[in-house]
Amino acid sequence: MAEAWMRTLPPASRFILHGDANARAAASAAWGVGFAEAPCRAIVQGDRATLWLGPDEYLMWQAGRNGQVESAAAIEHALRDFPHALVDISHRQIALEIAGRHAESILNGGCPLDLDIRSFPVGMCTRTVFAKADVVLWRTAEHTFHVEVWRSFEGYIRGLLHEIGREFSGEISLR
Repeated sequence: MAEAWMRTLPPASRFILHGDANARAAASAAWGVGFAEAPCRAIVQGDRATLWLGPDEYLMWQAGRNGQVESAAAIEHALRDFPHALVDISHRQIALEIAGRHAESILNGGCPLDLDIRSFPVGMCTRTVFAKADVVLWRTAEHTFHVEVWRSFEGYIRGLLHEIGREFSGEISLR
């Protein structure tokens, strides 16, 4: 059952980059987006973003899959002189958007982090768990979260979110 506060985002291009500051600088030139040096932050430029997942590990995300192969080739070419690992994970994951005034509460039904806007502000991102599944959680607006989920866990995550959201039935509004 589709919920107004939860939607599957369209397909996207996704790469995981492991590399030091020199590799990130080279990749940034090819990708067109910088890399956050502060932990747990995302940088967005147009339809592309880089999300800090850990020291020397970033999720490079782009809405849609147009130019995916060309992007990967350009990044690999830019990184040719630097130790790195670049992995295309576009088919492994899907993204859900959880939005509305109860988004924090619904996500906190399965996520142990404090998602209050003061603790998890807009632009913050992290790898965490939702119940028993690994996810990447990114706050894109005050009442909107982008949740990256392994495709094989989509049904599990969606089902849990639906059950938690039932607590707010009649109160949930989109954005």
